[in-house]
Amino acid sequence: MKRKVAIGRFSNETEYGKGLFYDKENDPMGKQAFDILSAKLAASEKFLLLERNDLASIREEANRNGQSSQQAIGADYMIVGSITEFGRKTTSQTKVFSSSKTQTVEAAVNIRLIDVATGQIIFSDEGKGAAEITTKSSFVGTGGHAGYDATLSDKAISAAIDQLVENIINKLSDKPWRSYFLAIDNDGVIIGGGASQGIEPEMEFNVKTKGKQVKNPQTGIIITLPGKEIAKIKVEMTGGDTPETEYSIVTVLSGNISPEQINNYIIEESK
Repeated sequence: MKRKVAIGRFSNETEYGKGLFYDKENDPMGKQAFDILSAKLAASEKFLLLERNDLASIREEANRNGQSSQQAIGADYMIVGSITEFGRKTTSQTKVFSSSKTQTVEAAVNIRLIDVATGQIIFSDEGKGAAEITTKSSFVGTGGHAGYDATLSDKAISAAIDQLVENIINKLSDKPWRSYFLAIDNDGVIIGGGASQGIEPEMEFNVKTKGKQVKNPQTGIIITLPGKEIAKIKVEMTGGDTPETEYSIVTVLSGNISPEQINNYIIEESK
């Protein structure tokens, strides 16, 4: 089952590239990191990836419409990240008949994985990467002089993100796939999610109540307790055109589901 994962902002927390007319919302290095992480997670084919760059606007829209963050974002988990270190250096070496110049770029990337339903950070990590290139020239007319190689930035950031991707995939895969009821009425019982997430007719899922949230007085952290299993459902058919609009029509195999409590249920895959 494919989890819905939103990739939010990727900020540049370094001073690199921040001139007089720097635009924080269109930072090129942040965009680089965003694109690299998106490509690597997409290549795993384990998730439905949603782009949610402008989180502030999403939250404002959700508040106006009386929606929860999860309804507005449309995903179970969100990844936000930042480039925390970035630097480049050039070293030269001169011999009798030749010289060489080595360009090195180093980068550090921090990511945080957030459970959208609770707002809790369930995983954070930092990766570091480096890339370098060496050019040589001779004193007898051969060889060349190279300027700064802009691809080194991509390579260094990519190397840093490589250290994080496997841990992100493992952490998300450990979390149970889940969905929610869209409607329970005379027309049928409808849940979110469809074919692109791996849902097929005849599949069965468990229905649980949302777990109670309690606050740890020592840490101040809100903890969500496990919910209680109350029913089992079976998929009859799927529909929808995009991951955001897909749905499945189900029947209730056992247990009781109250239409008035539709927002207090969670649907999870059967183990």
